[in-house]
Amino acid sequence: MKKILFLAAFFVGSILSGCSDFLDRKPDDYIGEDEVFSDATLAEAAVANLYGRVYWGQNIDQDKLYIYLDEACLSNGSPDNTYGFSDDFMRIYEYPLIREMNILINGIRNNGASLGESLQIRLIGELRFLRAWTYFNMAKCLGGMPLIGDKVFNYTAGMDVTELQYERSAESAIYDYVISECEDIANNFLPEEPSVNGARAVKWTALALQARAALYAGSIARYNSRMASPLATPGGSVGIPADKDIYYYDIALKAAEKIIESDKYSLHDSNPDKSMNFYEATSVKEGNEEVIWTYDHIYPGSVTMFSANNFPTSLAEEESSSNITPVLNLVEAYEYVDDRDGKLKITDEYGTPIVYDKAEDLFEGKDPRLWGTVIYPGAELKGEQVVFQAGRAIPDGNGGYEFETAAAGTYDEYGNLITSLNGPFMTNDGQRNKSGFCIRKFIDETPKASTRQGSAMWFINFRYAEILLIAAEAAYELGEHGAVDYLNQVRKRAGIEELESMTLDDIVQERRVEFAFENHRYWDMKRWRKAHIVWNGSEDNEQAVHYALFPYRIFNPGQPDDGKWIFERVRTHMTVYPRMFEMKNYYNFLSQEWLSNNPKLEKNPYQ
Repeated sequence: MKKILFLAAFFVGSILSGCSDFLDRKPDDYIGEDEVFSDATLAEAAVANLYGRVYWGQNIDQDKLYIYLDEACLSNGSPDNTYGFSDDFMRIYEYPLIREMNILINGIRNNGASLGESLQIRLIGELRFLRAWTYFNMAKCLGGMPLIGDKVFNYTAGMDVTELQYERSAESAIYDYVISECEDIANNFLPEEPSVNGARAVKWTALALQARAALYAGSIARYNSRMASPLATPGGSVGIPADKDIYYYDIALKAAEKIIESDKYSLHDSNPDKSMNFYEATSVKEGNEEVIWTYDHIYPGSVTMFSANNFPTSLAEEESSSNITPVLNLVEAYEYVDDRDGKLKITDEYGTPIVYDKAEDLFEGKDPRLWGTVIYPGAELKGEQVVFQAGRAIPDGNGGYEFETAAAGTYDEYGNLITSLNGPFMTNDGQRNKSGFCIRKFIDETPKASTRQGSAMWFINFRYAEILLIAAEAAYELGEHGAVDYLNQVRKRAGIEELESMTLDDIVQERRVEFAFENHRYWDMKRWRKAHIVWNGSEDNEQAVHYALFPYRIFNPGQPDDGKWIFERVRTHMTVYPRMFEMKNYYNFLSQEWLSNNPKLEKNPYQ
């Protein structure tokens, strides 16, 4: 009997209820395929296993990936010396995983009659969705890749290996495949009712992937062709014809509108406090009507250490804290409710520091989504104020200040704080904040979630706000009236001014602040062909350089400004070089091992 290697012991408990007895079914790690295809519990568990293995890119279980763009910097240990992006940065090449999916698809399809038609159809639909998701993730970093359908390849010694070697598809063909698969499984295989916590794929999950894939393809077709030297390969595995842009944008809009018209999801908007409402929309499971698909941790079988690693030091329940911290670049991307320029008002027109009564006053009037995403000076977490104080500012008598700093948590002899536990600092000390901010999004406030016990916080793959912004972007690119209405639904929920019209720059801005830390920024900048412009490696480009915010409390006893605050904008100590994205980074290089095993694979540009 053939055997299926089952690696799901860890993940099954986190996804499926009632499956704990599964682990007692066999004394070893192998389960016969006949058992899997005929036993509903085992079949569901085998599919659930795969959900835990399609988790790539920036996420709360790989949080160091956040430091390489313009959202966060490293705050633990020595500075990051990364210069540019590696040829395999966030590269995905998952044919062994696709092979396992195909084994299950074929087995359930051909030998799963005893599962019952309804379950058989649903599981095949979920597997095809996960396979389409895998191809999509490969496409966005590598371009067109071999499409093998349902085939399962088995190598035997001495066989002709050329039958195992497939050429790469055209870049457009891999997107066409994902779009077609999603259309079929949404219409014929998956249920309509949303799953608990969005943990499993349903009809609307497939349509969400269809909409995103079509939007990416449309963007590549349009903006790659507008480059001075469009990226392309002779065999077409890179480059989508410019005249296909309308075709893809139309698919994206129609798929998004199907989800919108279904009324199965909506923007979370039940809390009148817009700041807390946005945090709830992304980071609270109970009563959340916005999420479509998540990687759902469930305690105790599956937990994340994101909260334990990234809580503010002053509130940390254990030693680890502030590993990854947001940079000022991201904070200033959030506009004001009455001013679209989000640059913080740190100095007046003459360069003199502006004095604030309280640290949090600097952020008064900011887009409420900032509070829901970032913990800034003076903001609260779990009902306690988070104090960021780099030191004290002592007037020098000439209109300026001298700065006094000390070790973390140092007070003077009269009990006045000099430097807080949260810093920020210009040192290499571990677990010490270096940017002046902490992450709030995906931080779990429940008791003991920031300990070694771990947190059951989810990570969002799709939510309804993205569907609205896909519709907005696709409609805009198609020149349709009403495109801005979709975007304004997101802005209205956020609590900021609605727009009368919009440009692509408005879409870029909205997606950046709405989806910070949700694994969108890198892929968006690539598909719009903006990455090499924004992250051009120049010391003179403020978009490429990481900045921090250092708050200082004025020490001037007996004077009106004593105890008030000024701020300094500094280059972060932890990011040595500006972010530099080169033209070659639009498509990862294929490894030499892949090329040696399959000479039919076409190399990517600049390789």
